Amino acid sequence: MTIFLCKDSLEGILCGVYDAWMSRLGHANAALELEGRGNLKMFAQYREAEESREKADKVIAAIYKKAGRQAFEMVFRASLSREEEKADRIYRFLIYALNCGGKVTDMLQIPAVYEIFHMNRNVGNEAHLLIEFARFSETKDRVLVSVVGPKNDVIILMAPHFADRLSGENWIIYDEGRRKGIVHRAGEGWIVVETRDDAWREQLKRGTDQEKFENLWKTFHRSVAIEERRNYVCQRGHLPLRFRPYMTEFEDGPRPGRPL
Repeated sequence: MTIFLCKDSLEGILCGVYDAWMSRLGHANAALELEGRGNLKMFAQYREAEESREKADKVIAAIYKKAGRQAFEMVFRASLSREEEKADRIYRFLIYALNCGGKVTDMLQIPAVYEIFHMNRNVGNEAHLLIEFARFSETKDRVLVSVVGPKNDVIILMAPHFADRLSGENWIIYDEGRRKGIVHRAGEGWIVVETRDDAWREQLKRGTDQEKFENLWKTFHRSVAIEERRNYVCQRGHLPLRFRPYMTEFEDGPRPGRPL
């Protein structure tokens, strides 16, 4: 078995797919792994997949030509998953996609296709929930800031929604776990920015004057609540605990924010 090590990005995984495919080792004798993940396997040879835009573009073109846009979108969303095996799962999916064409997206009886479908659903569900639960603070420079901590790398899926809804605002959505953010300028587009230290995180925590709005928001929730109808089990079902540290109405500390 020859294992191709690739970077944890769409381009990195697609370059791994390209190298594994072009190696002519046979799909049963090749596999993909993300760099720095998992344990070394006995009797396996390891090769590093060299990342290049040209190789990634060739794979993307092949997917569009032979399997269609929906298949590529499934690959894209799967690349955002936190699953450690996602690189090899994408490779196995593409083996079927490039041979079966567009109908592959409905062939859920095939394990390789179902695994990609499952990752897509997981990633899509988290992005949808975060769009609903995101809370923004306003800095003294009138920049709206939302700090999130998703399991999957989904802030890029959140960006189109807020770019449409807040097109006239300067805003940032910051993934504190991955140290990356979406930056949008009023009336313009948005870009992804990655950071290597905590400078961004500290800067985003300072300089807001929204504490009074936070207190008003909490007071509102307390005032509309009906004590006799409190159901914490039902509440946890609709609003998982892991989202609450980033939501104003559940914070105990003086972290400002306001709902959209």
